[in-house]
Amino acid sequence: MLFDTHTHYDDPRYDADRDEIIRNAHARGVGLMLNASSELKSGIEGIRIAREYPFMVAAIGVHPHYAGSYSPDAEKEIRRRARDPKVVAVGETGLDYYYENSPKQAQKDCFASQIALARELKLPLVIHSREAARDTLDILRSENAQEAGGVLHCYGGSVETAALLLKMGFYFSFGGVLTFKNARQAKEVAAWLPLDRILVETDCPYLSPEPYRGQRNDSSLLIHVVKALAAIRGITVEEAEEATCRNGLELFQIRDHEGTAGR
Repeated sequence: MLFDTHTHYDDPRYDADRDEIIRNAHARGVGLMLNASSELKSGIEGIRIAREYPFMVAAIGVHPHYAGSYSPDAEKEIRRRARDPKVVAVGETGLDYYYENSPKQAQKDCFASQIALARELKLPLVIHSREAARDTLDILRSENAQEAGGVLHCYGGSVETAALLLKMGFYFSFGGVLTFKNARQAKEVAAWLPLDRILVETDCPYLSPEPYRGQRNDSSLLIHVVKALAAIRGITVEEAEEATCRNGLELFQIRDHEGTAGR
């Protein structure tokens, strides 16, 4: 069974055919999907969508792009919504210095607050970190994020940074980038990490794998990521499927994945 641990099915690009796309992916072997939140409205919609499918769960949080909108009221609403049985994580949250759509200090404050919230709620974090490895590490350490645990989604950092995060108990997720010919660093990290710390994702509708690069992504294309991971690790596709699904179930504490996925 495949577990797509990071999707954005609340995205408007699915408005015309969302149900068809989700059900088609499930029919093609994607047994579980996690819908990640970009901001509060997105997170609430993601929970609503997850309730429609027994094989879908959700995360709720505020992405660094929207950190400027984070407030005590937003934190209160995330705390309330996170008690929904369909919610298995806080996020995605973190730092993005590549685009810097929100001021760096606002991103840091938003990230630190959501780490504290994840620790309080005993939920893992879905972490976004782009061009911000040092500050991401510093905040994770200062906020004792290892008590919550979590995953570095679409991990694009170095082996050296991965080693530090691994010591803190974090997982690492890889998406379509793993299929790109020039993705040397991602492949190096995927080869180096312990297999029991690796997840797979699409980040759909973004980051479609080869040979669909540039098109709208969806969970049915996750198999291309799994095949790339299997080739990198020198294992069978079935072994890669089993390991990454098992890791996702463990991280997100999903118990009844054969019935209604959730806590």
